[in-house]
Amino acid sequence: MQAMQVLKVCTGTARQRLMQGQSVLSAIAKTAVAGPVAVRPLGLQGDEQADPTAHGGLSKAVYAYPSEHLPFWQTVRAQAGAAAWGEALPPGLLGENLLLQGLLEADLWIGDRLRLPHCVLAVSEPRIPCFKFAAAMGFAQAVKLMQQSGFCGAYLAVLEPGTVCAGEAFTLEPGPREVSLRELFRARVPAGTAGR
Repeated sequence: MQAMQVLKVCTGTARQRLMQGQSVLSAIAKTAVAGPVAVRPLGLQGDEQADPTAHGGLSKAVYAYPSEHLPFWQTVRAQAGAAAWGEALPPGLLGENLLLQGLLEADLWIGDRLRLPHCVLAVSEPRIPCFKFAAAMGFAQAVKLMQQSGFCGAYLAVLEPGTVCAGEAFTLEPGPREVSLRELFRARVPAGTAGR
């Protein structure tokens, strides 16, 4: 199994963006930051959430995404004409705070803990994509593709505040293992769309 590591730490500020023909406040666009970043109960220092019903609060303080899915999104964006063939996805495009290596949705259960060198995060729920995700990705079918693929990433609660830095390794500590991230995702997305 591949070593589990934080590849990128990304933050973003809320700003007005044109989405579906209207101006919408969104902080989905994140950019990679260098050095240690403070991890607080409500998220990373320097990161904002425009709509706390979708992202933010104690249970959705940090959004983590597997780097293993980036080739999929790179390909479907090119197929949709939203990017050139072979164009890499910039860190933070999917709205992720932490781009992870070595940990997929199928490995996660609600309550599992990610123990990093200087903080501890807990898996709280899957991300359910909305129109802001489609706008960030540049094509309308992005929401349906996330629903069908199950490549949703995970929201994390902050159990022990501290700092996080790109390049840090982490371990996964099992929680109660009663509800898997995938099961909860399938229960929350429209019927017939959740796959793998």
